[in-house]
This record gives sequence, C-alpha cells and structure tokens, in this order.
Amino acid sequence: MAFENDREDLIEGRNAVTEALRAGRNIDKIYIAKGEVDKTLGHIASRAREMGIVVVEADRRKLDSMSVTHSHQGVVALAAVREYSSIDDILRIAEERGEAPFVIVCDEISDHHNLGAIIRTAECVGVHGIIIPKRRSAGLTPIVGKTSAGAVEHMAVARVSNLTAAIKELKDRGLWVYGTAADAPAGMWETNLSGPICLVIGSEGDGMGRLVRENCDVLVSIPMHGKVNSLNASAAAGILMYEVLRQRG
Repeated sequence: MAFENDREDLIEGRNAVTEALRAGRNIDKIYIAKGEVDKTLGHIASRAREMGIVVVEADRRKLDSMSVTHSHQGVVALAAVREYSSIDDILRIAEERGEAPFVIVCDEISDHHNLGAIIRTAECVGVHGIIIPKRRSAGLTPIVGKTSAGAVEHMAVARVSNLTAAIKELKDRGLWVYGTAADAPAGMWETNLSGPICLVIGSEGDGMGRLVRENCDVLVSIPMHGKVNSLNASAAAGILMYEVLRQRG
C-alpha cells in the first residue's frame, strides 16, 4: 500500500488512537507494531476487534514509512472519510427509488484509485450501493474520496466480514449474481442483465476468489479483440455497469 505525505486519514500515537476509538470514529484498520507486549497497545487491539475493526501486526519499518508525525508510538489507525452503510441500507435505497436493485461487489480491490473510480462510475449509472470486504481491500480513504470526484458522498458502501455470506444474502433477497471473468462462456452482450442484479468485480491481479466465483449465478465476459487479454478493474467495471444501464433502458 502506498502512503502519501499529507494523510488526513491517519491517526497516530496511543492516546490519539485510544480517543478515536472512544469517540466512535469510523476506522478502517489499525496497524500495531509486531511483537509489542505493551498493555496500552494490547488494550487498543482488543477494543478495536470488539468494534469489528481489522487489526494488523506490522513491523516498525512499515509504521515508520506510514507515519507523518514520525512519532507513532507503535500504532497507526487508518480512518474512513464517511460512515459505512449496510446491505439493508443499500436495498432500501433501491426500494425508495422504485427500482430493481443494482449492487456492485468488489472482491478485494486493493488499489485506492481503482475503488474510487468504480464508485464514481457507479454513482453515474445509478448503482444503489457497493459492497467491499473488510480485509485485503481498499476502504473509504481520502484517496478513494478524491478519485471518486465526490461520488463517495452519494454512494452507499457496505463493508462486510464475509463476502461470500453477503453474496448469499443478496441471492436470498432476490438478486441475480453475475461474476466477471475473462474465461466466462457468456459475453455481456448475450447476457440478460436487466433484472435485480449484483455485479461482482474481481481483484486487480487474481480476479474473483474461488468461493466468490462458485457462488455467482452467471459468469460473464467482456469481448476482447486486442493483444492484451485483460482490462484494469475499474475500466472493466465501468464497461459492465454501462451495459447494465443500457439494458435497463
């Protein structure tokens, strides 16, 4: 993960992180120095896990590279720019608009610029919400917010512990789940994408995970005629989202 010099989303130091947790600040992830047995850091880790926040052990060189203050005291928290929504919130938005649900699932999109670009396009085409996993995924950081050109303020984003369980819940609630895969037998132009839909976008390097792929109802591909056999994740997502919009009329 690349870190920039002016990171408004970073909370550094034991007291600052403790107070952020106490205040209920939206925090994506907390990095704690590996091997530390300090009671304060242990308390921070325990409290964070109780709140459902991902805690990652990292060596001090990583914390040093992340730190802006250069006084992180063995702990750095990565805050979110806005509150996360729930799957219920997303489906409620579709109901309030009187529209068939249109949901995007991002399967471990780790690049902040890619996630921001996906959110921006999703808002433009009328997606009701986006679901991301807690682990191995970019969160709602300022970089994501900036790349989305402000669309993050208008898009419901849910963050879940188990992406496969979330997909199963969407299926139980009437959505058809379409996974994107280069080797899919069905092309997007030959696939009916007009109903209640969940579109799964795989990670930049590996595509969809095995369990996520197995829980898709249909696998769909984008026609490719050049020498390069894959698209950037946000570009692929944009093409497919606009095909859904076209089919919906």
